[in-house]
Amino acid sequence: MRPRWQPPQLVVEQPQRQAPCPVRTPPTGLRQRFLLRAMGHLRTQRARLSLGGFMRSPSWATRAGLPCLPGSASLARPRTRCPPEHRRTVNESTPDNAVSPRTYLVGGAVRDRLLGRPAGDRDWVVVGATQEYMRERGFRAVGSDFPVFLHPQTGEEYALARTERKSGRGYRGFVVDADPSVTLEDDLGRRDLTINAIAEDAQGRLVDPFDGVADIEGRWLRHVGPAFVEDPVRLLRVARFAARFAPLGFRVAPETMALMQAMVRDGEVDHLVAERVWQEMRRALGEAQPSAFIAVLRESGALARLLPEVDALFGVPEKREHHPEGDSGVHLGLVLDQAARLAPGDDQVAFAALLHDLGKALTPDRALPAHHGHEHAGVPLVEAVCERYKVPAEYRALAVVACREHLNVHRLGELRPATLHDLIERCDGFRKPARIERLARVCEADARGRLGRADAPYPQVALLRECLVPRRRCAPATSLPTG
Repeated sequence: MRPRWQPPQLVVEQPQRQAPCPVRTPPTGLRQRFLLRAMGHLRTQRARLSLGGFMRSPSWATRAGLPCLPGSASLARPRTRCPPEHRRTVNESTPDNAVSPRTYLVGGAVRDRLLGRPAGDRDWVVVGATQEYMRERGFRAVGSDFPVFLHPQTGEEYALARTERKSGRGYRGFVVDADPSVTLEDDLGRRDLTINAIAEDAQGRLVDPFDGVADIEGRWLRHVGPAFVEDPVRLLRVARFAARFAPLGFRVAPETMALMQAMVRDGEVDHLVAERVWQEMRRALGEAQPSAFIAVLRESGALARLLPEVDALFGVPEKREHHPEGDSGVHLGLVLDQAARLAPGDDQVAFAALLHDLGKALTPDRALPAHHGHEHAGVPLVEAVCERYKVPAEYRALAVVACREHLNVHRLGELRPATLHDLIERCDGFRKPARIERLARVCEADARGRLGRADAPYPQVALLRECLVPRRRCAPATSLPTG
């Protein structure tokens, strides 16, 4: 006799803690078909959408003769809601191995720490994020060319990881790709020098795919890759970094210099805009050894394109009794470094020192090595340089005054009080005494920027300061050296 059918005994599993954000996957197979038939009064599509919650109901599972899914027996325990940022549904295409955006400290802050230098501004790169992601978190977008944002509290720059593809001439001829798929190495690979292509993560670990640490130890300014030639501003930046790090022993790698020379031959530097040239030049003149900026530009061939008036000074002879170095270009380098020593970081003084002797390149061959009248002959050249690069008015005024008056300042011991008064008045010095102070530093750098005379006394500085004291009569000293 066939035994009477008995319903299967219901086994209720004990509740188990689920993962923080489980994906609700509907049941499949025989169970799904059985329950869909039991819910024939509902539309099939609605049953599919709610099947996950249906299977977690102990009452329906009991009536259906099926075990409950884990975690469904205790109706008193509320179901933990997943935080919105971690929530996802079955239909979403988020990969299982997706990671949240990652932030790295990059560039000068990492480099300077490795060099033991004081840290300046900190720049960050964000990998795996979108512009919407940054805006939703309060970051403020700046600029239109690159995806750069300012932190809502610190104001530091956070840039999305990006690549750049050459699309035209000049430093603006690029197509930028800031897709979240761009990797950290892709972003570091677009940078100019290996010492600037080092990143640091939140744990302080370095990411150095281009051996920038080794070049810091070896004191090399080396380009990251062949894309270096695509941006002519990089040539100016290398020269500027040479001015900054030359006192530490850094020099340009031979292969990098070869690329820079190729950029000049291909005409890339001819497409630099005036404002960008001035920006890099001004920053370089404020560095510790600005003569290195001029030397790198000259070796690459860029100095003849950007500052032909300065390039023309090299090879012009000088009188040895006044200039033991014997060359106007060599004298210029010594003057620039003296300006950095006497007025550290003052780019106005350094700019005036750069242009003070331009008239010597116009001296006729028959008059060499003397340069009579070069101070007046150089003024139009100074004004031409300032016009070409849209130099600010105060920089221009000091450069013109230094070119025209530096020999008069050297001869202060020979001037009558009235003549000295007129000199200061021509420079607008009574109304702008800071200009006279800077003029004195330029002239002192000129006097000391000669071979073997780096520490020679220059009392003219003190005399000019005395003349600016209110109601103080200018009395020239009788023992001031001339030159």
